[in-house]
Formats: sequence, C-alpha cells, structure tokens
Amino acid sequence: MTGLRVLFVQATGRQTPDGLETLLGLLADITPVVEALPPDAALADVSGSVRYFHRDAVEIGHLVRVRALAWHGLDCTVGVAASPLLARMAAHGGLPGTVRVVPDDPAEVAAFLNPRPVAALPGVGPSTARTLGDYGLDTIGRIAATPVPTLQRILGVRLGRTLHQHAHGVDPTPVVPKAPARSATADHRFDPHELDDEQRRRVLLGLAVDLGLRLRSDGQVGRALTLTVSYADRSSTTRTRAFREPTAHAPVLSGTAYALHDALGLQRARVTALSLRVEDLTAAELSSHQLTFDRQAANARQVESVVDRIAARWPGAVGPATLAGLPRRDAYRAS
Repeated sequence: MTGLRVLFVQATGRQTPDGLETLLGLLADITPVVEALPPDAALADVSGSVRYFHRDAVEIGHLVRVRALAWHGLDCTVGVAASPLLARMAAHGGLPGTVRVVPDDPAEVAAFLNPRPVAALPGVGPSTARTLGDYGLDTIGRIAATPVPTLQRILGVRLGRTLHQHAHGVDPTPVVPKAPARSATADHRFDPHELDDEQRRRVLLGLAVDLGLRLRSDGQVGRALTLTVSYADRSSTTRTRAFREPTAHAPVLSGTAYALHDALGLQRARVTALSLRVEDLTAAELSSHQLTFDRQAANARQVESVVDRIAARWPGAVGPATLAGLPRRDAYRAS
C-alpha cells in the first residue's frame, strides 16, 4: 500500500455552516496540500506527512477521523487511495463514519471498480449513463474492457478517453491546495468612461447574471451584495446591502444592484468601472429558502435551472435580450 497518498474526507451527520472550516483546519495540521470541496468535503495529499507522522496513509486516515470526532464532535467518512478518483469513490461506497481503502494494486482496483454501475464514475450523469446503457455498457468493468476508439465514437474523443482511464482507476488530477471562496466578484471597465445611466444598468444586469450562474454552478449562495463605482477622477464609491435570505438568484442580485446604483444619484458622473461582489458565501445546501405561493417567482427559478444547464453545455448561448450587443470587458475572481 506504499502508493496510497490521497484522502477524501467528508463530514457526516448533522452539518453546521462552520463544519467545512473545522475540517480544513484539522487537515491543515497534517498536510499543507488540502483542497476544499464545498459544502462538506476535502481532498488531502499526505505524501509528505507519512514520514513526519511515522504512519502510512491508512493510519493517517484513522487519525483524521479520531481527531475530528474527539476534538470537534464531527464524524467523518474517509476514503484512502492512490488517486483522488479512487479515494472519492471509496468514501462514497461505504457506510458513513468509516475509513475505506482501495489498495494500490491493479487487481484490487479492478475488483473494486468492475462490479459498480457506470454512473458511479465522476462525470457520468443520467444522460451519459443512458447512452452507454443502450450499448450494454452498464458497469465500469464493461467500460474498462471496451476499446478506447469505440467509446470515443459513442461519447466523443475527450470524454471517451477520460472515461476509459477512470474505468481503470487512472486519475492524474493533482490535489490542488484551495480554500473555499468567501466572496465572488465581477468587474466591468468602460473605455474610457460611461455617462449613460441605462448603459450602466445593462452592465450591472450582465454582471449579476454571470455572478448568479457562477455561484449556482459552485453550489453557493451569498448573504450580501457590494457595489463599487469608480470614476474618472480615480475616486470610488462603495455601498453594501444584505439580502433577506442567502441567494444566488439572478433577479435578486440584479434588483439589489439596481437599487444600490440608483440610490447613488450619479446622473452625469463619468463612471470608468463597475464592480459587484457577493459577500459571505456559504454552501447552498446549508441555507434556507422561504417558500412562496408566488407562481411567477417559482417559474422564474425553474427557468433559471434550465438556463443553467444550457449555459453549462453551450456557454453564452442564452441570456437576457437586453444584453445583446453589449461589449464585454468583464473580469471575475473569488477570494
């Protein structure tokens, strides 16, 4: 088991908003190579920790679980393997609150993967699983036994090759140190400045739509929105407004942005840049949403989910009609 180096750690049981932070802090005491996977999991590469702790990766996995439970009352499921793919599948394939191991041996990896349904592989959604099922490729073992060119004819060159590698347990993806973002920002710079109030509102709508899409794709919601307006004299104005409830709903983001912008009474101000920042991000799964009898609001959220799926497959294919022809000079960042 000398090749085992990756831990996938997922908090189980009742979750709290700071559960992920607690988990990341605990893992940081063991290895600096920790990748946050909101809302409740993380990957850790313990290659450099084995010698320091005089323990192998499996023993470190048990150490993580014991510390989380004893120090913080947080139970965890831990997967241990030679790659992020196998570590994640090991954790998801067992009982909650256990440490599961996939040995670093081709025969053991095949025995672990082959009987599982193809939908167990990351990246294989219901549509792809149905397509493969039409060809009788309903288990990972059958995918592994299928020639790469055949899979590529069914799924496309890139996905066919990747799926064949995953079916053999091959995953070269590294564990990249990354903490969950606490805010998400979208900026737009004018060339050289903008005097038209309606044009600025169009830009705010575009920034709000794009921010909402990014947050929903990451499974996050924010509790407040900050607008920063920069002027030609190099001064700026910043205003913040809290939402009634955590949200990533584009109409709420854009409506709040409009309200902040209009309250400034800019009139003929020479605006050089606009920035929207969604503050205090948290996992959507840990937030509450007020139910409503407003059918129009419910329909808007359903349409938004459909648009998200279209945008994921064909970026830029759909959007508000008022943004047509708007020159984009946008930049996005998370912090």
